[in-house]
Amino acid sequence: MRDIAAASGVSQSTVSRVLNNAPTRVPIAPETRERVIRAARELGYRPNPLARGLRGASTNLIGAVVRDFSDVFYAGVIEALVVESMAHGYNVVLGHVHGRLDAGTPLTTVLETRHTDAIILLGDMQAYPELLDDLRGSTVPVVGLWQGVSPLEFPAVNPDDRAGVRAGLEHLASLGHRRIGFLSAELPNEYRIREEAYADFMRERFGGVPSGYLRRCPGTLDGGETALTDLMSLPEPPTAVAASTDLVGVGALHAAHGLGIPVPGRLSVVGFDDILIASHTVPALTTLRMPIAEIVGFGVARAVSLARDPSGAREPDVTVFQLPLVVRDSTAPPERP
Repeated sequence: MRDIAAASGVSQSTVSRVLNNAPTRVPIAPETRERVIRAARELGYRPNPLARGLRGASTNLIGAVVRDFSDVFYAGVIEALVVESMAHGYNVVLGHVHGRLDAGTPLTTVLETRHTDAIILLGDMQAYPELLDDLRGSTVPVVGLWQGVSPLEFPAVNPDDRAGVRAGLEHLASLGHRRIGFLSAELPNEYRIREEAYADFMRERFGGVPSGYLRRCPGTLDGGETALTDLMSLPEPPTAVAASTDLVGVGALHAAHGLGIPVPGRLSVVGFDDILIASHTVPALTTLRMPIAEIVGFGVARAVSLARDPSGAREPDVTVFQLPLVVRDSTAPPERP
């Protein structure tokens, strides 16, 4: 700080105010700000977030607690989170809870440091009660994304999974499909909202779910492949299937190819999430697009707003985003007998 002050010809207190973007009674001239910032850049100045946190200043860090790094879906979420946070002038500190044997995992063992300006939860954390207890008593704001069916304790942002599944099923029904199966991936905390939406739709539209048409399976490519193989072995197999995740849907496409079942000729397939590979399968997968950028953008903006205004309301609430249907080549009207 002294070196920057000497190089830019201002006082050390002025340097501090410029670099910390602190309010001043007397405005600092734009030319002075630019001179200080240029000197800081030339001298290689980089703020130490831990030191800033120890003295109570903003660290410009957002702590993100991730349920599962290995999940393809959350890889995209983390990338969006980093990009969005940097756009607000923040870096991200990642913490991971997946695979820990002790459900009583405290926050201090998940994040390297508590010195963050806000914390964002990625995924349903109700299986980690001690972590949630720590977060309830946190002095920094907490925002939850993709909280599933966990009790609402913090400001949260969720997709409307139920409406998304119904949109995919409406698409299949509008094409003339009546025999529609569902591949239900096993999701954490026995999350069944997508499966329930399918059962409700079939009951309302067609009087119920045909026997064997609802197949639960691991949320993997192999899980989708096995489930589709079993489904197509029924005496009267479906003409279309919806999958609760794209990974399972891609597994179903692979199984159909191996069984010699043309898609979408004899079988239409709808996925859920619109992960990167969904548009590159053969045929390209019709799916529901998870609005990752929109959800993450809203969540980061909310977290930053709460961090910058400690007096702001932190009462639990939920903001819901819709999932648009992306129609590609894996769906078509059923073949006539």
